[in-house]
Amino acid sequence: MFTFNPLLGALSESAASQSIIELDGGIKILVGVGWDESFDIAKLKELEKQVPTLSLILLTHATTEHIAAFAHCCKHFPLFTRIPVYATSPIIGLGRTLLQDLYASTPAAATTIPSSALDGVSYPDHHASSDFLLQAPTTDEIATYFSLIHPLKYSQPHQPLGSPFSPPLNGLTITAYNSGHTLGGTIWHIQHGLESIVYAVDWNQGRENVYAGAAWLGGAGGGGAEVIEQLRKPTALVCSSRGSEKQSLSGGRTKRDEQLLDKVRTCVAKGGTVLIPTDSSARVLELAYLLEHAWRADSPSGDGKLCHARLYLAGRNVHSVMRYARSMLEWMDDSIVREFEAVADGSKRATGAADGMRQGKDAGPFDFRYLRLLDRRGQIDKVLSRDSDGDTSVGKVIIASDASLEWGFSKMVLRHLAQNPANMVILTEYPSLALSTHPSLARTLWTWWKERQENATQGETSGDTPQDLDFIDARKEALEGNDLTRYQQWLAQQRQLQTTLQGGGGATLETSGDVGDDVSESSSESEDSEDEQQGRALNAATTLGQVGRKKAALTDEDLGVNILLKKKGIHDFDVREKKGRDRLYPHPVRRKRDDEYGEIIRPEDFLRAEERDDGDGVDMNQLGKGDSYDNLGKKRKWDDPTPANKNTGSQVNKRPALARNMTDEFQMNLPDGGVDDELDVIPDDQDEMVNGPSKLVITTEKIAVKLQIDFVDFAGIHDKRSLHMLIPLIQPRKLILVGGSSEDTMALASDCKKLIAEGSFDIYTPNIGSIVDASVDTNAWVVKLAPTLIKQLKWQSVRGLSIATVTGRLLAAQRQPARNSDEEVANKRIKTEEPQPNVPAEVPMEPTLDVLPMNMTSATRSVAQPLHVGDLRLADLRKAMQQSGHTAEFRGEGTLLIDGSVVVRKTATGRIDVESIGLPIGSGPAGQMGGTFYAVKRTIYENLAVVAGA
Repeated sequence: MFTFNPLLGALSESAASQSIIELDGGIKILVGVGWDESFDIAKLKELEKQVPTLSLILLTHATTEHIAAFAHCCKHFPLFTRIPVYATSPIIGLGRTLLQDLYASTPAAATTIPSSALDGVSYPDHHASSDFLLQAPTTDEIATYFSLIHPLKYSQPHQPLGSPFSPPLNGLTITAYNSGHTLGGTIWHIQHGLESIVYAVDWNQGRENVYAGAAWLGGAGGGGAEVIEQLRKPTALVCSSRGSEKQSLSGGRTKRDEQLLDKVRTCVAKGGTVLIPTDSSARVLELAYLLEHAWRADSPSGDGKLCHARLYLAGRNVHSVMRYARSMLEWMDDSIVREFEAVADGSKRATGAADGMRQGKDAGPFDFRYLRLLDRRGQIDKVLSRDSDGDTSVGKVIIASDASLEWGFSKMVLRHLAQNPANMVILTEYPSLALSTHPSLARTLWTWWKERQENATQGETSGDTPQDLDFIDARKEALEGNDLTRYQQWLAQQRQLQTTLQGGGGATLETSGDVGDDVSESSSESEDSEDEQQGRALNAATTLGQVGRKKAALTDEDLGVNILLKKKGIHDFDVREKKGRDRLYPHPVRRKRDDEYGEIIRPEDFLRAEERDDGDGVDMNQLGKGDSYDNLGKKRKWDDPTPANKNTGSQVNKRPALARNMTDEFQMNLPDGGVDDELDVIPDDQDEMVNGPSKLVITTEKIAVKLQIDFVDFAGIHDKRSLHMLIPLIQPRKLILVGGSSEDTMALASDCKKLIAEGSFDIYTPNIGSIVDASVDTNAWVVKLAPTLIKQLKWQSVRGLSIATVTGRLLAAQRQPARNSDEEVANKRIKTEEPQPNVPAEVPMEPTLDVLPMNMTSATRSVAQPLHVGDLRLADLRKAMQQSGHTAEFRGEGTLLIDGSVVVRKTATGRIDVESIGLPIGSGPAGQMGGTFYAVKRTIYENLAVVAGA
């Protein structure tokens, strides 16, 4: 059984992608945790319902459309972090930087609390607003979530582990293949029983400057003529329809790159500034590499238009992205690896050491000479203010995040450049229509550009009349008064609901200030503790009746025995005729905490006497949980001053305090785009941070847009030609189209019906939330083997599997009469069905496979043919022949030469061809038993299981 349920991204303008694949036995796989720039929490409601039934999660791309909701689900959905997640290493690293950039750039990503959830805790005379913000994941929390993901390599079959609440996976195998489009982008192959599913959304067959092509035709670039065996003829192919109407550009990648560079040259030659919005983790590498090398090629001439312009890359985590890019060259196209090796070899010869790579004449692929990295708002303000100061003679190119222009530095740059007609914005991706109330800035600009193109085609002129563009800004404000009270009541209600109904399955809300550390520590300990189980056994109705009360509003009766801890001056409590917790003194038991290495060691317990006495003149046991207490047993950092001695009042610092951070140190070792002291000395962003409860405030500003708008497709998504060429070669039995608008999906479905003979496979175009049954078209029955037949089976072992051939006849045997309890269950089952008068209930029959009678054995022996079961690898054949005394070596791809006279080839379909010149060679193993040819055939048969026909 195989069903497919698209949660997001089917017949929709939104590019967000979420899909659930359900296999036989109740195995559910979530592929993609995407979101869009609307950050609408309603789009995640269906996913939240499916979380308790998920077995594992697969990630496909490190882009907003495929991974943006991952941190939100980990923080706010109970049990989500207990589900195993699988992805490639680049997706893990770049996805982490993407989400850290996202939550640091816009408060809207934290999402607001729905008004329906606040109705139960609102005052009757005050309407509940719906702009209360949930707590956003912190940078450390995002890093923790991504550290839980299991990394995989390409073409590495893996049998995953299911979640604790998942049914047995029964040999489920997942394999990742390169999809192009992004670094580490994945085409997933899922094998389970008879089902072979290929999930390929947002792939690109063509090679680019940084990214290799998809692995459909084998390896980087796809030089083969047939689809590789692992991805050919699947049970179902889940393919994205986005770009199905896009025509391939004549000239390919080279023509595309030249179009972008020509537009950039035209603008910077007039002293204008070019804004190129893109994502902050994936496609930004392609643009950064192209423009950096264009500047390198233009600089030797000295009279080019690019060498005099300045090139910037703006993003909050851009330094981390480039560090990941430099460490993941093996995931990129082979040309990048060759470029790096050439630079490294040249530097070694020039300097005699490997460390001279970056100081040599040539720089590596991502060792930028001209591209300046900007990660602070103050740096961008400084770069843009040069235009205001009259420095307009030097053109600028700014690559900024993100592509939708709704968050990130690109929105800030666009606001500054909008009113100057000399400036230009170049859109590099087709913007989706994700926002229900208003289109994104990128979608509005793209619509204007499209209208101007159509008018130019019809000979009409649009003129230079400026158009107004609505800039919608989101900011946080601290909650006060009644809003703060309602938020705290809602928070208490949600915490109690999770504790009571989820059984303590991991707290996801921020901890209240009245909860002690000892309580939080004890709640994370072993679930076998009796004290913990007592708290979980509380009545849910009683709990929900008390969730709305604040700490300050609780009466003495509500506090019960806890009045001894909560109120001052009270030293007695009457426990007569009390029940439950009120009969015991509320003493929290502090449990020992441990990790995978055992009990956690406290360094302050192992201090020597002189260390305890000399610790700033204060006994360490008397210190509270301050900074000094937390830093015991840890090395002091270079820039941390020595603590002052409280007895003498003096402070002796033997090390100079140097004010430098990791970013500055990295820039010192690797200058990106040259040295710019004015930008380096700009401090970090000191925005007014609201750490406590807050609400979202939306403001709108209209700005007249006079700058030039252009579009160059740098999305790196398959086009119409690639889809029409590869889908017939893949030959799927079922084709499921998702990830595109209704127009693109229906157009591709119509084209596929014309390309392939009618009836060869089924095409499905599901809507969001609709379940498609795409099981393989086979008929399977359960039969019972007779004991006499089991005794005659002869098992053969092939690579850990036991195989036997069975020849028998089916007998329709009636099931034995059921016992009384079984009869009652059968009667109950019959009663639930529709009554059919005068029709007796059918007794279920169970077929039995038994041995053949003697008169039929001889007839079937001549009909059945022997089978060869197994998969022979040429590397294993080479090893076996060498151990037998033969010479064996590879000659070309997929060709093995043995004793210089026998050639063994393996075709793409798995067929083994053996060719020989027919002459034995001298004495030795090659001349025995009929020569090398028969020795090779015999070795091949030994590595396969020959299953007899009868």
